[in-house]
This record gives sequence, structure tokens and C-alpha cells, in this order.
Amino acid sequence: MSSVKEFFAGVGLLFRGFATWRTAPGRMLLGLIPAVIVAAAFTVGLVFLAINIETLAALATPFADGWDRMWRDITRIAVALAFLIAAILIISLTFTTLTLIIGQPFYELVWRHAESRFGPVPDNAPGFWRSVGLGITSGLRMLVPTILVGVALFALGLVPLVGAILAAVLGAFVGGWFLARELTGLAFDARGVGYRERRAALRSRRPLVLGYGAATYLLFLVPLGAVVVMPAAVAASVLVTRRVLGETTTALARTR
Repeated sequence: MSSVKEFFAGVGLLFRGFATWRTAPGRMLLGLIPAVIVAAAFTVGLVFLAINIETLAALATPFADGWDRMWRDITRIAVALAFLIAAILIISLTFTTLTLIIGQPFYELVWRHAESRFGPVPDNAPGFWRSVGLGITSGLRMLVPTILVGVALFALGLVPLVGAILAAVLGAFVGGWFLARELTGLAFDARGVGYRERRAALRSRRPLVLGYGAATYLLFLVPLGAVVVMPAAVAASVLVTRRVLGETTTALARTR
């Protein structure tokens, strides 16, 4: 399968996750609760950033105070966009981590249902407190690279004309990769696959994983999208994990 087809196959796996709304609507509704809580907190922060973005852009570019008005405005608009792009990337990734930690009992129900639809549920599934510990560890592990990528995208966004576009595109792919790595954690942990092995397995099907992750990332940008998509993304992570590990299931065998 070509890389392009693999990528769109990954996109398709996310949308197959939405079918869980039909097979387990009660569990999916429960999955909305932690997402709503975290989304409300982040929305307040993002609104605060948007309200003060002009002031922040001016504070970040004191050197442009004496410039011609057109160039000063162009520079500060680029800086403002760079702030927003970096903030969106960081929010999307920390949103996933916090939501998975807070909503662990709810998402484990979604995950178990999705596993049962495509084969036996792994026997090595972690308990509640171990899952919370794994989620916190994973979140801390992602913190440094997330900040570094956010800074890099901020710097890229400062490039006139094309910088914001390139930063947005790269943000979707980089953010999508991190999201996929985070969302598949429960399914991999349940199979006794450690963090390093998980990364190696995901890299072996990079286009597929990027398709799933980038689609999730972009839907997270839609207003209230993260709330609705989060339970479906958890369900779809089972499909991604099974395909990456080459597990044979009746449902997947017809689409490989």
C-alpha cells in the first residue's frame, strides 16, 4: 500500500471510531464528561489569549515601534498568528493528556468495548491507578518535546507570508503524531508493550498513524470538536493499534 493510501486509511480508522456511538452510546456519552471539563478550562485560557493577543504581539516586538505602520502591522500579525498556532498545538496535546487522566474510568469503558468488537480484550489491561500513573508519566514525557515544538513553530510563524501556513501544516502533522502516540497508550499498555516498543511500532506504519493523528488534531480545532471527537478517537486507537501490531481480526481482515 502506498504512503498516500496508508495516510487516508489512517483517517478512515478515526471515522470508524465514530461507529462506537451506535454500538455503545451510553459509554460514549460518559466519555464526553471529562472532555467537557478540560475543554471549558482551556477555552477560558484561549479566549484570554485571543483578547490580549494584540498586546502580547506588541510586547514581543518592541523593535518594530519605529517602523513604517504597514511593516509594523504585518510583523505583529505574524507574531500574533505564531502565538496562536503554538498555543493551539500545546493545548491540543495537553488536552489529550489531561482528559485521559481525568476520564480514565470512562475511557477504559470505551476502550474495552472497542476491543471486544474486534477481538478478545487483552489480559494485561492495567488497573485504574496504574493507568492514571501511566497517563501522568506519559504526559510529563511529552511536556518537553511539546514545548520545544511549540517554540519552533512560533519561530517559523514569524517568517513573512508563508511562515504561518507552514507552521499550521507542520503543527497538524507533528501534533497529530504526538496525539496518536498518546491516544494509543492504553491499547499498547494493555498488551504489555512498553513506551520504546510503542514508538518503534508506530514508526513502522508512520503514514497510517499520521493519518489518524492529523485527522484527530484537525477535528480538535473545530469548536467543541475535541469534546465530541475524544471518545471516538479512543475507540479508533484500538483499530490503529491492532493494525500496527498486525493483529488479525474479522473486522480488520476485510479492509487490509
